[in-house]
Amino acid sequence: MFERGHAGEQGARQGEGPARHWTKATALVALGVVVALAACTATGPELTGTSTSAGANGRTDPVAAGPASPPPARIGPRTWADEVLYFVLLDRFADGDPGNNRGVDRRNPGGWHGGDLKGLTQQLDELHDLGVTALWVNPVQLQQPRGMAAQAPGTAGFTHEPFHGYWIADFTQLEPRFGSEADLKRLVEEAHRRGIKVLLDVVVNHAGYFNSYTARRTAAGEPWLRPGEGNCEVNPVTCAVGGLPDFRTEIREVRDHVIDANIGLARRTGLDGFRLDTYKHVESAVWQEHRQRTRAELGHGFFLLAEHWGGTAQSLDAFFERDEVDAGFDFSFKGSCEGWVLGRGRTVAYAAYLRSRHQVRAGYVLAHYLSSHDEPLMLGNLGGDTARFRLCVALQMTSLGMPVIYYGEEVARGGHEWPFNRNDMPWGARDVLPGRGVPRDEGLRDHYRELIRLRLAHPALRRGDYTMLTQPADRVLAFMRRDAASGDAVIVLANREDEALDADVALPPAWNAPAARDRLGGPAGGALAPPRVQDGRLKVDVPAKSVRIVVPSAP
Repeated sequence: MFERGHAGEQGARQGEGPARHWTKATALVALGVVVALAACTATGPELTGTSTSAGANGRTDPVAAGPASPPPARIGPRTWADEVLYFVLLDRFADGDPGNNRGVDRRNPGGWHGGDLKGLTQQLDELHDLGVTALWVNPVQLQQPRGMAAQAPGTAGFTHEPFHGYWIADFTQLEPRFGSEADLKRLVEEAHRRGIKVLLDVVVNHAGYFNSYTARRTAAGEPWLRPGEGNCEVNPVTCAVGGLPDFRTEIREVRDHVIDANIGLARRTGLDGFRLDTYKHVESAVWQEHRQRTRAELGHGFFLLAEHWGGTAQSLDAFFERDEVDAGFDFSFKGSCEGWVLGRGRTVAYAAYLRSRHQVRAGYVLAHYLSSHDEPLMLGNLGGDTARFRLCVALQMTSLGMPVIYYGEEVARGGHEWPFNRNDMPWGARDVLPGRGVPRDEGLRDHYRELIRLRLAHPALRRGDYTMLTQPADRVLAFMRRDAASGDAVIVLANREDEALDADVALPPAWNAPAARDRLGGPAGGALAPPRVQDGRLKVDVPAKSVRIVVPSAP
């Protein structure tokens, strides 16, 4: 889970520790396309390999344990820089097995709501149609047996259950309310059939508040869990994040237990990678060992995505330099885009910020998001202004990195602050619980779908460099992305103002076409003048609160 709290690091995590309005006294007892078109075809990416073959994300090791059938086939040769990642909290997405709904209470904003692995598997076509190429699922191991008393604005108090998956009681078992290991394997198989990779969220740092490890001792008599809460400001490794029992991962027996469990599950089910929770709270030496083990036991292409609170291209570089992971979350993108569309700061400064993201070390990936389970939803922060939200969606899909979609934001899922930033996936008139009858914005989904289609069709938007076209006095944000290998070039122009603006920008030398054409042109249904190239300049009319995306064309 991400963190919340003080001065940029946001203290206790919504999903793991106290809600930010809880008191210290309660903290320890109570604590938030269309198909993939990389080649513009109507089918998903090629599936290659078996459990003993390796592609870009393949394995070279045979299955050593688990089901008799081999893991699902691998996906290749796409790189993770090409993916669009969709994050699902299983319990909130779709209920495919009412038989595992023990303790479900959909009136409780922090309770179990019934979603599971079978439900997500049944709705994979929804994600495939959107254009999603990779899926991130919350931890699925056995959760602590009961919830915690919680308080938050807008509630009269509630019980916060471990529906999010981060309060693990036993790493060697799966949580029945999420489903079985066979259900997870089936999800991976069906996702791979659609060209979708699967990441599982895994925890190494801590156990749940109530767990099977409290009395565990090593052969030398040392406790597995670190006593006391500690101070995460003083030592982020030895503190107890949100009061959660901290594993003494410096002890081999302890870290082997957790890492063995995670790697074994990945090997048996055919997962493509891990999202690594609470990354900054575990020693770098452990992550280096973890990297060596995943490569040796799961294959060189097994993907690792680090959740390091506050991560940016610059602050993540030390981990990339040591090759501990393949990617990290860019925590700066959300707030920077929100600020710009709300009129804060000069447009040229925001253009320079987007350029700075290209300082990421070659071969490593930034994952940038607009909303998450640990932060207020962006649409809520924008006061429900979907036009400004659409601006950020367009900039997310045309910027460097791996875009992350938080389930339901593509259909304007409601909610804002915790715990309502983790409410049910809206399914509208479809008979899918727990979000049956919850309204959804299909027009916004179409906007996502079209932008994902463009991203997958243009190497420049996935891998290209960045040329800032905005000048100090300009009100229109303008930049070019260009992929040198293919020669593909795309210019993006965005207007945050409440009035239409005329953009007039100098074309860079890399733009070698005498004309330009629209790939995404203003508001739906709006008649716009085509972009014009004249005397080495591009002239484009940009409607209020909208984006235009143009590419070279013949005259």
